Amino acid sequence: QVQLVESGGGLVQAGGSLRLSCTASGRTFSSYVMGWCRQAPGKERECVSNIGLTGSTYYRDSVQGRFTISRDNAKSTVYLQMNSLKPEDTAVYYCAARSRYIATSADEYNYWGQGTQVTVSS
Repeated sequence: QVQLVESGGGLVQAGGSLRLSCTASGRTFSSYVMGWCRQAPGKERECVSNIGLTGSTYYRDSVQGRFTISRDNAKSTVYLQMNSLKPEDTAVYYCAARSRYIATSADEYNYWGQGTQVTVSS
């Protein structure tokens, strides 16, 4: 079992930055692929980034070049640095984990955090 706790959400103006953090407890963090997904009101949950066991990364086209995912295995924490934020980035952001294998969609993740709200004003 893995417990995930996100932090770092908030209200920011368009063009601003936020850094989300997700700290895991439970089993060996380094053996989990970690991802960030988001869900806006009335929309399906979409995964915007993930980071693999070796540090390989993936970004959805809509955030490529603006968001950076990283992990610190010693701290059991994954980060999402979000720059040049846009109003369309407004959503609840969720941290997710999957054992060993890369997840290509939200339903492939095994564990989820409670979510943190990110609101970008225009």
